[in-house]
Order: sequence, then structure tokens, then C-alpha cells
Amino acid sequence: MKEDIPKLWEWFNDRDVRRFLANPGAIFYLEDEFEWYEELRRSKDKNVVFEILNAATSELMGVIGLHRINYRDGNAELGYFLGKTYWRKGYTSEAVGLMLEYAFEQLNLRKVYARVYEPNVGSQKVLEKNGFKLVGKLRKHVYIPQFGYVDELYYDILKEEWRG
Repeated sequence: MKEDIPKLWEWFNDRDVRRFLANPGAIFYLEDEFEWYEELRRSKDKNVVFEILNAATSELMGVIGLHRINYRDGNAELGYFLGKTYWRKGYTSEAVGLMLEYAFEQLNLRKVYARVYEPNVGSQKVLEKNGFKLVGKLRKHVYIPQFGYVDELYYDILKEEWRG
């Protein structure tokens, strides 16, 4: 994965890709991405990130991860992004389904949750397609360039609700 950092950095600085990720207006340097990678390596007990690869070509399409893993309480936060050329093709939905399988069967978590900004309808559909329920929102909580202040939506899915 370390060799893929430059590609991830390129996507991460694409304004269309960043628009609905944390700190959408921030600028990230390549060195920041290498530091992110090293932090992931050091915090494997709290963060697990996988590359999303094309099964036929092994081409990198994006990343998906479980963050803030809390084994005592049995939960983790889901996060993901794909390069723009892979949007709207079902890859994210498939990756989320596989990550839920990993979370519930391998890590034995009892709940996975995700935060989505209200204008990101595509991500809301991905979560709902995978059985997540909208459980709350923080109104006008996050500023997104071109959208202004938007609601931050909270989704979750319990292990017993999961269709695995």
C-alpha cells in the first residue's frame, strides 16, 4: 500500500473527491499522506484500512477503513473514498458489504457507524443499501465550500441487523 500513497494523495486533493470528506477545504501535502500511512501502521489496534482493488486487474480504486475501533464497546466508524473514475458503478456498495463482513465476523464488533454530510446523497444510498439506518443528525454542523453549512448525518448498523 505504501507505493500507492502518491495515487491516494492525488485523489485526496481532487476537490470533487474531498468535497464530502473531513476537512473538505484543507490542502494535503504528499508528506502528510506518508505520515497518515505511518500513523495507520502504528495504530492497527484502532484503525484498519484496506485498499479497494479491481478484482480483475488489481487496479487501485480507493480505500475503506474502520476507525476508532473500540473492542470493549464493540463498535467502529466506517470511512471510505474512491477515485472519481470509479464512482456510480457499485464498487463502494460492494466494498462496504465486505467491510461489514470483516467487522462482524472477523473483529466480532456489534455495531458499525458512519457520518455523512447531507448533500452526499450517493454515500447515503450506499449505507442504506447495506442496511445502515439513519439514527441522528447535527444540524448545520459542517461548512462545505459551495454548499455552506450542512447537516452531518449519523448512520449505524447493528450486527443482528446485518444480512451476513
